[in-house]
Amino acid sequence: MNFTARIDKLFSTRWGLVVLYLLFLAAYFGASGGRVKRHSPYNHFVYQAEAWLHGRLGLAGDPPNENDWARVEVLTLTDGRTVRGKWGSTGPQDRFYFAKGGNETITSEEITSRSAQRYVSFPPFPAVLMMPFVAVAGLAFNDVVFGIILGAFNPVLLFLLLRFLVKQGYSRRSLTDDLLLTIMFGVGTVHFTAAVIGQVWYTAHVVAVPLCIGYVWASIDARRPWLAGLFLGLGFATRTPFGFTVTLFIWEAVRASGGWGHLFATLKERRRLPEGLFGRLWRCALPAATVLAILFLNNYARFERFEVFGHQYLAIGWKERAERWGLFNYHFLSRNLACALVLLPKLLPAFPYVQYSRHGLSLLVTSPTLAWLFGRREPSPLAPALWIAIVSAAIPALLYYLSGYQQFGYRFSNDYIVYLIMLIAIGGRSLGPLFKICLVLSIAVNLFGAITYDRFLQFSYEDPCIFPHGCN
Repeated sequence: MNFTARIDKLFSTRWGLVVLYLLFLAAYFGASGGRVKRHSPYNHFVYQAEAWLHGRLGLAGDPPNENDWARVEVLTLTDGRTVRGKWGSTGPQDRFYFAKGGNETITSEEITSRSAQRYVSFPPFPAVLMMPFVAVAGLAFNDVVFGIILGAFNPVLLFLLLRFLVKQGYSRRSLTDDLLLTIMFGVGTVHFTAAVIGQVWYTAHVVAVPLCIGYVWASIDARRPWLAGLFLGLGFATRTPFGFTVTLFIWEAVRASGGWGHLFATLKERRRLPEGLFGRLWRCALPAATVLAILFLNNYARFERFEVFGHQYLAIGWKERAERWGLFNYHFLSRNLACALVLLPKLLPAFPYVQYSRHGLSLLVTSPTLAWLFGRREPSPLAPALWIAIVSAAIPALLYYLSGYQQFGYRFSNDYIVYLIMLIAIGGRSLGPLFKICLVLSIAVNLFGAITYDRFLQFSYEDPCIFPHGCN
């Protein structure tokens, strides 16, 4: 029996999946190194879990640092009112913006007392997962170890998804090919860095990946609408762009109900949806809407508005940018496209010889294997749904007022990396010697990032104003 046959035999069994998990677990623990000794400095979800366990929506006091915590000012005024909101960072400095809406000039003479309430503005599902552990360990719970243990499951789940595509006839990949794509994801993309450092931003990415895998598995052929809706809702409760990928299930539901031509013909001739389509859509919508309703109620309880998650209250250096342009604007598109596609490392004549911008590196630098998305491909009925899901998830990040800073590679790609790898799988382009060379390069680059990011700062540099339109 040759080596390939041995590999195929091993990884076609449950023991093979255990081996696969242990290999990624070892890789992640090894790259994380000393980080695993204690929690990260930005363990916001741990604080959120601890607050819920003690019957609070927010923190009991001041946060451990001032990095991305929502701050709501509470003022008691001489006229007897108690108001909540924030001070403006543009225009008159005595302009107060109320949480419920509207604004007013409030002078210091009108204030009899002031305080601040602190909240975690990030979508809260990762904190839900942490609650049992925080109940035991308290604020000392280690979010780095949490991310590593959970993150090592993600490549295994992706491997199972890729084999499911083969079983359903959407992919003709061999087991070895699917293992190569699994390795590409696990240690050849920015998921590698996300899985080994903890921190609120990266923990959210790690938690979102298995939800994405579950969502696409349930959405294919619209076979499991209830589960698709649940994963969609929980994904939105983890990473907001996830919610926009509802387009994937809608496309698959229409395809399973006869296709777009049949849909339009039925609407024109009978003035109703094709048989089965409405049932698929509402069964997906109900669990997703339930999760969304819980999120909106949580928003209202904290910020007095259903649609406000709290990012408007972040006490960060880019507050003025957000107030001037909003959280999402075409103004930010050029810089975010630059981060995603063209940022290259800086080569130096002396140590450290290479540096990367803290805005990240191009996807084609961190994962040159993504080039296999293009070229001659086999047609697939899944491809349109996957491309639309990618665009749906990518657009909010590309219009966002932040680039993902600080990051090693373009971390927002974690929102749709599963779809990209699925496209390579169903595209059928040969994963020959050139792919394997690019895979080795991807592993080397991302191993470097996983080890050095936010730890060996000499390998990164600050460039706040390199993009069009200046710093803002």
